[in-house]
Parts: sequence; C-alpha cells; structure tokens
Amino acid sequence: MMKKQIVILGGGESGVGAALLAKQNNALVFVSDYSEISDNYKTVLLESDIAFEEKIHSMERILNADLIIKSPGIPESTTVMKSIRDAKIEVVSEIEYASRFTDSTIIAVTGSNGKTTTTSLIYHILNKAGLRVAIVGNIGDSFAQSVAQKQHDVYVVEVSSFQLDDCNTFKPQIGVLTNITPDHLDRYNNDFSKYADAKWKITAQQDENDHFVFNADDVVIQKKLQEQPPSSNRHGFSLTHNETQAAYTELEEIFFNVNKTYKMSIYQLALQGKHNTANSMAAGIVAELMGIRKEVIRQSLQDFDNIEHRMEKVASVRGIEFINDSKATNVNSTWYALESMNKPVVLIVGGIDKGNDYSSLIPLVEEKVSALICLGKDNEPLVKAFQDKVDVIQQTQSMSAAVRMAYYLAKKNQIVLLSPACASFDLFSNYEDRGNQFKQAVREL
Repeated sequence: MMKKQIVILGGGESGVGAALLAKQNNALVFVSDYSEISDNYKTVLLESDIAFEEKIHSMERILNADLIIKSPGIPESTTVMKSIRDAKIEVVSEIEYASRFTDSTIIAVTGSNGKTTTTSLIYHILNKAGLRVAIVGNIGDSFAQSVAQKQHDVYVVEVSSFQLDDCNTFKPQIGVLTNITPDHLDRYNNDFSKYADAKWKITAQQDENDHFVFNADDVVIQKKLQEQPPSSNRHGFSLTHNETQAAYTELEEIFFNVNKTYKMSIYQLALQGKHNTANSMAAGIVAELMGIRKEVIRQSLQDFDNIEHRMEKVASVRGIEFINDSKATNVNSTWYALESMNKPVVLIVGGIDKGNDYSSLIPLVEEKVSALICLGKDNEPLVKAFQDKVDVIQQTQSMSAAVRMAYYLAKKNQIVLLSPACASFDLFSNYEDRGNQFKQAVREL
C-alpha cells in the first residue's frame, strides 16, 4: 500500500504539530512555508526527519498531495490556495486532522470574544477535578502535537473561524459558542453572514448525543438556532432572569440549572464584568455536563487566575492602575473591557483596522474615557471616529511613548487601559509582543 502524501502549508505551531502527527501515522510529509520558519520549529522538523521548504511554495510538489493541511493564517485569496482548490485536493485544518486520531472527549470553544477566557476556565475546572485534560488549539499548543505525543482523556480546544473553515468532519462532544460579532471580515469579503456561518460549523457534525452551549442573549445566535437548528442538546446561558436557560443571572447571582439548580454570587467570581460572568456561566455549564461536582465548579470559578494579555493587571504607579488587554483585537473586545471599568480611563487603542466600526464604543468612551492615545501607523480612522467624543486625543507610533503619555495624562485613582480594538501587525509581531512591550514600558516608568 502506498504511503499517503500529505503537504502542510505553514511551518508554525499548528503546521509542525500536524507534521509530527502525520509522520507518526506513516504518511509522506512535506512542510511548505512562504515565509521564514522560526529556528525552534526548524529544529523540530530536522530532528523528526520531516522534509520542508521556506520562502517558497514548490507548486508541483504541493499539487501532488493526497491531502493538504492548511495553517489558519493562510487566506483563500492566495495564489497557492487558488491552485489547490482548482486541483480539487482535499484541504483540512490541523484541528480537523488531529480530531481524526483521537477517541478522547473533545470540548471545542469558539466565538468572536471570550473564547480564550472560557477555554481557560473550562480547563481550570476539569484539571482541578483531577481529569487528564489538555488545553490546545488557537490558545497555544498544537492539538495535533498533543495527540501525537500523549493522549489525554479530554481535550479543551479553542477554535477560530479560520480553523473551522477547513473542518469537514470535526465533531466535538461539547461545542461552546460565546457570541458572534463582526471580526475578521477582511477574510470573508466583508460578508458578516459568511463569518457567522464559519462559527456555526462548530455544530455541523453534532448529533443527539452531543451538547451545544451557547449565549442565549446573542441575536445572531438566536437567528441561527431558528434557521439552522443543531441536532445536539442545547444549553443556553443568559445575563437576564431567564429560567428556561441552563445558566442565568438574577439579582447579582448566577443560577446553574443543568442537573440540579444551585447558585453563587457574581461577586465571588475571580473574573469581574458582565462579559466574564457570561464566560463563567459557559464554563460552569460545560463542567456540569462533564459530571463535575458543583463544589469544584464554584471553587474553580473563584480562584481562577486571569490569562496573560486579557484584562491583566500589570502594576499600580503612584495610584494609577495599568491594565494590559492587548488580546482585544476587535471593537467588541474593547467594548467589554470598557464596560467593566469603574474608574476614569486613559485608553490606548490602535493598530491594523480590519474595517472596524467604532460607533458602539462611543457611549462608553464619552462616559468613561478622559484621554485617548492612538498607537498605530495609520490613526486616521480612530481620530475621525472619536475627535468630538473625548477631550484629549494624542497619536504615537511606539509603545514606550504611548505609556509615558498615558502616565502623564492620567490622574491618581484612574486607569491606563491598553485595549487596542485592532490587530497588532503594523508595529508588533503579534498581540503578545504588543502586550509584553506595554508591560515593559510600565515597569520602566
């Protein structure tokens, strides 16, 4: 029997992980990256005797593949993808490929906002309960590499819309959808319905034995439930007194309603703000579906440490609190960050504008923001959106200058919040680099 020829596009975390799993499963593997592959991933490929190329795509070799595993960062508009589609070669994401080689329980979390926090909360609860659980996917470690190296009983997988685009048989036993709001529309021809369809694919393969946990307050999700009802069991969470849902809030308490009703005060949650109450409800429902005791769920939601770059408290300098929310790469994330602020804010925003509509931020900016610092190569859309809404607007093109300016503009008992509402690639490698530079600049004050 001839070995299956698998080409992997992209030599990053997901690509190298997929290469290791494919090699383990006796395939002929070739990794092709149009950019430079970082040294640490090159070392893994060399040590594993996996063929690769960088800064080029050898089309003849790529088009000879039986299967192509595509990095989520590669748009369909690229020449290589157009040629692959024309050749009608099967294309899957690393998430899809990895799921074919494990019988473990898969809990998949997607959404425009809150997916990383919710994924982390679920992992924290299950880990605290003593399950053999791994946290993988868009959040960090490659799902495929984790499957190749050590099988776990449960995989908690953060899944982006780009990864779901190339999922055809991916079937999580529990799927979680935190919300659907405009994001990455540049990859979907500015068609919000296509982006919503991508998110909805998390339910596509589920059957009556599976579970779908969703935000019952989200109007797009409600519309989808009517238009494309999933076959799985549905469990909604709501920030209103809605007793028909699996979790809801009433008078500053959360009621969990999956197996047997119990409650906890929202003030006991480690993560504050309405959006984090929603994330905590989603995680609690999943934990109940996994049979975790309510005492463990309650304790876990109380002692969770926030993830880096998401509403991360950095330091307090002369009574001014600095918060790193660099992971807020879209308008909705920044809306949630501002909504949770209870002191006046000096807000640092800016970066690559993905066709953003800032109008939803205006009421919160008018109410809470004393000064706006625009950090990016092109700040014009931001300045135009907020020029009449806030007293002070400054523009910078370096993080150190932005932090110094914010420190100068902020007063005691105010907050300096980095919550950019934009992608980071104009001035930074990624949102982690942006957040780390913010933290370093704060430490140097």
